[in-house]
Formats: sequence, structure tokens, C-alpha cells
Amino acid sequence: MIGWMQNWDTCGIRRDDFPWFGQMSIPREITIKDNRLIQWPAREIENYYGKRISRQNVLISDSASLSSIEGRCVDMTVRVRSTQAELSYKKFEIRFADNGKAYSTIEYDPVDNIVKIDRKHSGSRRAIVHQRRCKVAGNKGEISFRLVLDRYSMELFINNGQQVMSMVILTDVRAEGISFKAVGELLMDVTMYELERK
Repeated sequence: MIGWMQNWDTCGIRRDDFPWFGQMSIPREITIKDNRLIQWPAREIENYYGKRISRQNVLISDSASLSSIEGRCVDMTVRVRSTQAELSYKKFEIRFADNGKAYSTIEYDPVDNIVKIDRKHSGSRRAIVHQRRCKVAGNKGEISFRLVLDRYSMELFINNGQQVMSMVILTDVRAEGISFKAVGELLMDVTMYELERK
């Protein structure tokens, strides 16, 4: 499956300095598992993998940037979990396409089991929809995100493709910062592949 990443409500909103309008999503493999529709990036994306960076069991208790975890063309998997049997955090955030002024976020609320994507600080026009939310299965704070970030888009695959969210981001392509934040404390594993042009 390939989708068009643009919503019909914003067809009249276009940046004059971009010669394009909207874009296609990454091709996805569609399967059924336990009577659920699962979407996952086509495996051919691995043909574009470059440098691999991995960090395991990173304790996040406030805000953290990890060395070499940055970029605008990456395939990154992040897994988080509580540090104890009871829920040890109230919010987790991934900030990306960050230049210190503009950025976009993925936020996870483990109490209400809500994932939100937000581009209100990305530098795009205020007249468009900036936030989307989805409910995820209750899992005591354990969740996985696969984030495929292209120069002007973000596609998020939650819990191995059970839910998928995407958005176009128009932040300057030089904004490559990626950071993580928790309210409370959690353990995080992250594996990132840089995506190379062929």
C-alpha cells in the first residue's frame, strides 16, 4: 500500500519555495494478525540502510540527547518501559526535526494509553491541523515506536504496526536534532539506521 500524505483540507495551502505539494508515503506491507490490520514499512527499505547506531537500557528521567542519534533521513526504533513493576512515568516524548527553534513531537501518555503526534512548533502555518491522537492497547507503560523520518515527512508505526500515524513537516531540512524526554523515569532502547540515497 502507498498513500498520499496530504489532507484535503489543506489543498490550498502550499509553500511558494517548494516545487511540490504533498508526497507519497513509504510503501507498506499489509497483513492480518489476530484479526487486526498490520501496516509495516516494505522490507526493501533495508536496501537504503547506512550507519547503524544502537543504545540499550538508557535511563531517561528528564530530557536527554544521545550522541549520534540525529538526522532527517532515518529509520529508528524506540522501545520504552517502566523501571519497576508499577508505572514509573507519566509521559514520554520524542522530539525530532529540531533546530532549537522549530521541532515536531511524538508524545505517549501511558496512563490514558494515548499517542499524539504534534507539529505545531514545526514552523508550518497555524491554519492547518497540527495534532493527531490515537488510542493504544494498555500495556503498563511498555510500547514500541518505529519512526521513519524523511526530509519532509514522519511516519510512525506503533507496537509493530498495530497503529500508524504520519505527517508532512516543512521544517528546514537542516533541523536534525532528536531528543527524548520523560515525566518520571523509564528505560529506553533505541536503534537507528541512517537512510542513504542510492
